[in-house]
Amino acid sequence: ALFMAGFKVKDVHMTDLISGRETLEDVQMIVFVGGFSNADTLGSAKGWAGAFLYNEKAKSALDKFYARKDTLSLGICNGCQLMAELGLVTPAEKESHVKMLHNNSHKYESGFVGVTIEESPSVLLQSLKGSKLGIWVAHGEGKFSFPKGMDKFNVAVRYTYNGYPANPNGSPEGIAGVCSTDGRHLAMMPHPERCLRPWNWAHYTENKHEVTPWIELFINGRRWCQEHK
Repeated sequence: ALFMAGFKVKDVHMTDLISGRETLEDVQMIVFVGGFSNADTLGSAKGWAGAFLYNEKAKSALDKFYARKDTLSLGICNGCQLMAELGLVTPAEKESHVKMLHNNSHKYESGFVGVTIEESPSVLLQSLKGSKLGIWVAHGEGKFSFPKGMDKFNVAVRYTYNGYPANPNGSPEGIAGVCSTDGRHLAMMPHPERCLRPWNWAHYTENKHEVTPWIELFINGRRWCQEHK
């Protein structure tokens, strides 16, 4: 997705950060990928978060990245869980961090659902605001929880219908993604990168397009990075 949008892309592994081989000093946008870090045996991304919290070089690289004003970040699925666990889109007080809980169904949910892009400061979603789009979900712990209330959070994406299975995890008010107050950091459970081609969709009414509107999320990021380099 990043290559398609015109980014210069590189893979960064946790071992690169822990060893100090990678410092993120030349990186403007991080995408914390979806998947299952540590097999999720320790809970949603808690093992991955620990690799940052308990390794000095990795933590320092991440802290310095988020202290800069020319950076963006996106967390998808397991990456969303990581951003929630580390408090990367929420207030500094740990007790106020958004939490990701088990789906109400108590099982892994995978399906093609509808989402609405909300009015929010999200840099990545600016050109898509108001859109209603199909998207894949695939997670077992995707329910957003706000221990200290929602007043300090910016809702960026909602499931178009709040009832199950359209809201696959039971998130309050159908929340599927939140962003930071300045709009630079976005955490969402659904997978836009799995929906970039019409044939990736469960249904696409006009199959004349090479790419779907989700590519704009990544193009918006590339343009912002160029403007703030």
